[in-house]
Amino acid sequence: MNPTSARRRFCLVLVKPSHYDDDGYVIQWLRSPIPSNSLAALYGIAQDCADRKVLGPDVDLEIHAFDETNTRIRPERLAALIEEAGAGMVMMVGVQSNQFPRALDLARPLRARGLAVAIGGFHVSGVLSMLGGVDKDLDVARQMGLSLFAGEAEGRLDDVLQDAAAGQLKPLYNYMNDLPSIEGAPIPLLAAERVRRTAGNVTTLDAGRGCPYQCSFCTIINVQGRKSRRRSPDDVEHIVRTNYAQGLRSFFITDDNFARNKDWELILDRLIYLREVEKLNIGFIIQVDTLCHKEPRFIEKCARAGVRRVFIGLENISPDNLAGAKKKQNKITEYRAMLLAWKAARVITYAGYILGFPNDTPEKILRDIDVIKRELPVDLLEFFYLTPLPGSEDHLKLVRAGATLDPDLNKYDLNHICTPHPKMSDAEWNGVYKAAWQHYYTTEHITTILKRVAASGGNASNALFLITWFKGSIDFEKIHPLEAGFLRLKFRRDRRPTMPRESVFAFYPRYWTSTVSKLLKLGMLYLQLRKIYLQIKRDPNKHLYTDMAMSAWADDSDAHDLFDTDDARAYVGEQKRLQAVTAGRRSSEPLAATGTGG
Repeated sequence: MNPTSARRRFCLVLVKPSHYDDDGYVIQWLRSPIPSNSLAALYGIAQDCADRKVLGPDVDLEIHAFDETNTRIRPERLAALIEEAGAGMVMMVGVQSNQFPRALDLARPLRARGLAVAIGGFHVSGVLSMLGGVDKDLDVARQMGLSLFAGEAEGRLDDVLQDAAAGQLKPLYNYMNDLPSIEGAPIPLLAAERVRRTAGNVTTLDAGRGCPYQCSFCTIINVQGRKSRRRSPDDVEHIVRTNYAQGLRSFFITDDNFARNKDWELILDRLIYLREVEKLNIGFIIQVDTLCHKEPRFIEKCARAGVRRVFIGLENISPDNLAGAKKKQNKITEYRAMLLAWKAARVITYAGYILGFPNDTPEKILRDIDVIKRELPVDLLEFFYLTPLPGSEDHLKLVRAGATLDPDLNKYDLNHICTPHPKMSDAEWNGVYKAAWQHYYTTEHITTILKRVAASGGNASNALFLITWFKGSIDFEKIHPLEAGFLRLKFRRDRRPTMPRESVFAFYPRYWTSTVSKLLKLGMLYLQLRKIYLQIKRDPNKHLYTDMAMSAWADDSDAHDLFDTDDARAYVGEQKRLQAVTAGRRSSEPLAATGTGG
C-alpha cells in the first residue's frame, strides 16, 4: 500500500483585497506599489504552521497567497483550489476600512458555496478596539457567516486552522488585549514571483510594531498598541538573508516609526555589516518622525545601512493644527534641520501632508504650501484628506457626537471627504486638495527639487522617476501615488455590485483608448522632466546650487514665513522660553553641586 495514500490536504488561501475606484472598478496594476506586509507576515506564520504539522502528521497544509493590487481574484478559482484539496479556508488578510467592502464582495460567492472565510486586519481590529465591535459593516460580515479576527496572528493561527479543519470556526477571535511578542516569531515572507509583481521588486518587513505617540487621527496606536514590540537584530538579518537568497534586494521596513524602535542602532549596525563587510547590495525604505535627527548617529547609520528613501510624517506646518491632532512631537522649529540632515545623507525624502484640519481654509493651505516650497528642502510632498479612520480617536469622538460620517467605507482611503469640514464646503475642500498637487508639482518647483538633490549629491535620476510617478498618478490616473502602480488593469466583470455592469462595446474601447492615452501622456511628461534633469546633470556648477531652504539661516527664525503666523510666533516664543529655562538649569547644576557638598 502506498504510505502517502492516507494523507489529507488542507488548502489555505490568503488574499489581500484591493478596493474600488470612483467608477467602481478594482484598483489593480500590472506592477503594483509596495506589497502588503500583513500578507507576508501571515504567509510566514502559515508556513511555520505547515512545517510544524499543526493539523496533524497526516495533513499537508497547502498555502496560496494573492495580492489583489497586482493579481485578479476570481472567487470561483479560489473555491476550486479548496474543493480540489477536499478541505480548506480563505483568509482576507490585512483588510483596511477602505478595503472592507471589496473583501465582503469577494467573500459572498465563497460563502454561497459553503466555504469557510475569515477576515482580519485594521478595520476589524480598530472597530473592536475603539467601538467594541459595533459597526454596520461588521454586522454584514457576521450575517454572512464570516469569522472575524482581531489582533495579530503570531501564536494564534494554530487555533484558527485547527478550528477550521474541524468545521468549528468561531465567529470571533479577539486578541486585542493580548498583543504578542514578535521576537523570534516566524518571519514575513513572500515568494519572489509574487514580489516581482510590484514596481521595483520591493519586499517588506516589520522590525517593530507599536508607536508611543497619541496622534488623534492614527489607528496604529489603537491596533498595534503604544508599547514597542520588536524583532531582534538576528531576526532582521534572517529576513534580509532569506529574501536575498531568492534574489530580492530592496526592503520596505514598515514600522510606523523606525526611529522609535528601541533596537534601531543594533539593527542598523547589522545591516551596515551586511553591506560594508559582506558586500550585500541591499537597500531600504523606512518611515520616521520629525525628531529622528535628534538621535545621535541615526541618520548617518541609516545612510550607511542602505536607506535610500524615507517617509516622514510632517503632517502640517501649523502648530495649532498639530496640537489639535495631539501631534505635539512635531516641532516646526526642527523641520528644516531634520530635512537638511537627510539631504546631507543623500536620502530622498517623502513627507505626508494633511489637508482639512479644523482651522484650514483654501487660502491658508495654498499659502502654507508656498512656504514649504521656499523654506523646507523636502523632495516629495504627498497630500491627504484629514480622515476619521475607524479605529482612531477622531472617529470615536465623531461617532459619540453623532456627527455626519460617510457610510461608504470604500471612501476611507485618505483621498475622499468622509465628514463635513467646519470652514470649507465639500466643493472647496475637494478643490484645494486637487489644487495642492498642482501647486506643489509645478515645472518650476520640480526643477528646484532636482537642483537640490543634485547639489547634495543625491540620486537625481531616482528623484526624477519618483516625481514622474507622483505627478502622473494624480494628473493622468486620478489615483493617489501610494496606490498607483504601472499599467492600470480593469476587468469588466470586476465592478462593484452596486454599480451596473457595462457592455463589451462601452467598456473595452474606452479602457484601451484611455490606457494608450495615459501611457503617451506619462511618456511625454517623463521626457519633459528628463530634459530638465539632463540640463542639471550636465551643469558643472550644480553642486554650488543653493536657495533659502538649502542655505544657512540666522538665529532669528521670526524673519521667515514658516514662523510668520500668529500660532507659529506663539509656538516659537514658547520654544525659546523653554530653551532659556533649560539652559539656566544646566548652567546652575555645577554651582548647586559645589554649594551642597559640605
